[in-house]
Amino acid sequence: MQEIPKDAIKCLDKGFVRLVDSMGGDDAIVQSARVSYGKGTSKVSQDRGLIRYLMRHRHSTPFEMVEFKFHCKMPIFVARQWVRHRTANINEYSLRYSEARDEFYIPKSNQIEFQSEMNKQGRSGQVPENLKNKVIDYFNEISDRSFEIYSELNEAGVARELARAILPVNLYTEWYWKNDLHNLLHFIGLRSDGHAQYEIRVFSDAMASYVKKVAPYAWEAYQDYAVKGLRFSKIEQNILSKRLSNSSIDDLL
Repeated sequence: MQEIPKDAIKCLDKGFVRLVDSMGGDDAIVQSARVSYGKGTSKVSQDRGLIRYLMRHRHSTPFEMVEFKFHCKMPIFVARQWVRHRTANINEYSLRYSEARDEFYIPKSNQIEFQSEMNKQGRSGQVPENLKNKVIDYFNEISDRSFEIYSELNEAGVARELARAILPVNLYTEWYWKNDLHNLLHFIGLRSDGHAQYEIRVFSDAMASYVKKVAPYAWEAYQDYAVKGLRFSKIEQNILSKRLSNSSIDDLL
């Protein structure tokens, strides 16, 4: 069993996220927006205000000047959701070149629920304890048996690129993931949402905690304008214009 690095945030039972490196922060966003070098004579309050203006009006390019490189370890089925965000540079652990490790995700009892009737992608509802225990037993059974078969094929000399196909998607994989702040915030906005699958949400939340430390003003603006803010359609604007003065409308938009 691979040990979780001391500087990592543990996710699920055997996974983790750790920030390997980052380039830039709030200063880099401001510098890019002003197309200048160094801090100049601007004040911290002005930097914060500029970042909030950029976020509010969706000027995304300056946020792309900040980059994060993460080392992550997650179940394969989580990785396949994760990789749908096609804006990052990725290098994943290869089962063609390396042998699989006996590390599988086994869900906790409190995460086992029924299929949601309202959300086709989600789950809800209390599952009886006997059924929860059966689910966990099945996870352990298929994980243990598939790894036994994989090991047997591997020892017999069967090509690793073929033998790996016998392994289920709750097997852990890992990768290095590098992304800019703009696209990373988009990822977090979708994957830390309450409607996202729990197993990927915990990884997104871990990444978010690093973003908050590296670029606190950008994170604050993102929360205020993207997560907790509101956007109005043309129809909604027309309704508001009938009830509020033009100056009030301008302040809201």
